[in-house]
Amino acid sequence: MINTLDVISIVSAVAVLTGLGIGFGALLGLASERFKREDNPLVEQIDALLPQTQCGQCGYPGCRPYAEAINQGDALNKCPPGGEATIHALADLLGREPAPLDGEVQSEVKVAFIREAECIGCTKCIQACPVDAIIGAAKLMHTVIEDECTGCDLCLDPCPVDCIDMLTRSTPLNDWQPLRAQSSNVIASDRSALSEDAHADRV
Repeated sequence: MINTLDVISIVSAVAVLTGLGIGFGALLGLASERFKREDNPLVEQIDALLPQTQCGQCGYPGCRPYAEAINQGDALNKCPPGGEATIHALADLLGREPAPLDGEVQSEVKVAFIREAECIGCTKCIQACPVDAIIGAAKLMHTVIEDECTGCDLCLDPCPVDCIDMLTRSTPLNDWQPLRAQSSNVIASDRSALSEDAHADRV
C-alpha cells in the first residue's frame, strides 16, 4: 500500500512541474509578442531579387540586411554578384533610376581553388563560405564546387596555410538573373525539364 506521504510527494511534484510548464509557456508567449518582427512585404520583394550569396560585398552581412537598407533609401548598385540585372530589377520594383555597379567590376569572374595537397582539413574555409560551395571533412582535404562558388573570397583569410587561390572560372556562368514569379501551373514533375532547359541555355 502506498504511503500517504508518498502520494502527497508525487502530487506535489506533478503540480510543481505543471506550474513550471505553464509559467515558462506564458513567458515564451509574452516574449514572442514582445519581440515579434513585422515583416515588410517590400523588403521581402527586394530580398527575393538579390542573389542570396550572403557574401558581404555590399557592405552588409547578408542579402536581407542589404534589402532592409535599400528599403530605407540605400543605393541599389552595391551587389557585385547580382550585377546589372539585379540593379535594373530593383530599380523597376522601387521606381528608382538604375545606376552603374558601385566599385570596380572584375574583368574576369573568379572562383576559389584549393590546392588540395596543402590542405590540412581544418574546415575553416567551409565555415566561412556563405553558399556552401566547399566540401570536405575534418582532417581531410577540401575542394570547391565551381558552379556554386560566387568568388566572394571570404574563404581566403580564415585559411591558416594559405592554400586557396582565386582563379578565373573555367566555365563562366551567365549573369545572375533575379528570381521572377513563375507560372502557377508549373508542377513538381516539370522541374527536371526546366533545369534541363536552363542548363541548355547556359551551354
